[in-house]
Amino acid sequence: MPNAASTTSALSQRLMSLDALRGFDMFWIIGADALVRGLRSMKDTPFTGKLAEQLEHVEWEGFRFYDLIFPLFVFMVGVALVYSLTRTIQQEGGAAALKRVCRRGVLLFALGIFYSGGLSSAWPDIRLMGVLQRLALTYFFAGLLFCFFKPRALAAIAVSLLLGYWALMALVPIRDIQLTKNSLAAVAEKGGDTRAAEFFQQAGNPSAVKDSPAWVAAERMYFATTNRVTGKFGKGLNLCDHFDFQHLPGRKYDQFFDPEGYLSTIPAVVTCLLGVFAGLLLRNTSVADQRKVLLLLGCGVAGAALGWLWDLQFPVIKKIWTSSYVLVAGGYSALLLGAFFQVVDVWKFQKWCQPFVWIGMNSITLYLTSNMLGGFRRLGARLAGGDVQAWFNAHLVKGSGDMLVSIVGLLLVFWFANFLYRKKIFLRL
Repeated sequence: MPNAASTTSALSQRLMSLDALRGFDMFWIIGADALVRGLRSMKDTPFTGKLAEQLEHVEWEGFRFYDLIFPLFVFMVGVALVYSLTRTIQQEGGAAALKRVCRRGVLLFALGIFYSGGLSSAWPDIRLMGVLQRLALTYFFAGLLFCFFKPRALAAIAVSLLLGYWALMALVPIRDIQLTKNSLAAVAEKGGDTRAAEFFQQAGNPSAVKDSPAWVAAERMYFATTNRVTGKFGKGLNLCDHFDFQHLPGRKYDQFFDPEGYLSTIPAVVTCLLGVFAGLLLRNTSVADQRKVLLLLGCGVAGAALGWLWDLQFPVIKKIWTSSYVLVAGGYSALLLGAFFQVVDVWKFQKWCQPFVWIGMNSITLYLTSNMLGGFRRLGARLAGGDVQAWFNAHLVKGSGDMLVSIVGLLLVFWFANFLYRKKIFLRL
């Protein structure tokens, strides 16, 4: 760990708005969503209902605020790597930058495997691809591309990846079978195979158990399907999900396929590259700060508009990270970054966002800690749950006890983040 002087110097060179936005993003993951649900339990109105709805993922097609959380983080990874890798190239050379990209990518991927049960679970009950693994892969590929290509070439690569992914998803024939439990059970019943239908109706994840009856039955039905279709983007009925079903080993998050699977990593890399373009803009000293804000906002509006236009043919779907989803999420991410940059780094209104900075500078640590604890809200329930929570619910407003638990959980988040910040403890992979 670096000494205090070097750490202080490094912190002073950071883009404060980026740390604040990263903390704001993580804030919703580790407790703020429960706060909104608590508000709804206290007063269930159309407004609080819509607010709570925005903090849930859409089932398949469409977009809510919660569907922005993950791509916004990937976008910010791209912004940050411009600063870190440029500094490394200038101080140590290109080889050192490549080494840094490889080391961080491998370590973060390994951390994701560990987080997904890599040491505690038996194969195949280990998720090979997940949130941390996607962060690792997008950082790795975007970092390599940044080291080898100029901005114009990067833009051409990004456009090619989005169009190429669309072409794969729209034009490559797939078997006409939907890989969801309900659909497979219906097909099995229609074919008179009641035993297979019973397998699909059972609880549990078939991909987490070696040669589980439901998985074996699904494979048999899949390869027995001879009719081919194209241009399908439904849940379990698209090239991305079918490819994972055939080729992705280990436990799949959605039983027969995974939202962080193989093919959807391709457009996710473009999300990171969009962050790289934003980072290049912010780091460009020949462009005035106010113009940077206007460019971020303008590109954000244009990107989101183009994405929603593309939605008419290639739907906005987070779980397969469609090209239209990349543009919509990237557009909204640029808008948020532009707003934070304007307020924090241009206007210098910074005191209000300091708690978000604490979180943003230790986002991975807080993410891992939260999940290992089962959520900071669970720890909050140890302090303000039980009789205290019941008393508030009974004697004040209904749901106020639940709100209290959520507030205590968030206060613990801020306390822990502040503790790490003051002690200059930062997880550096």
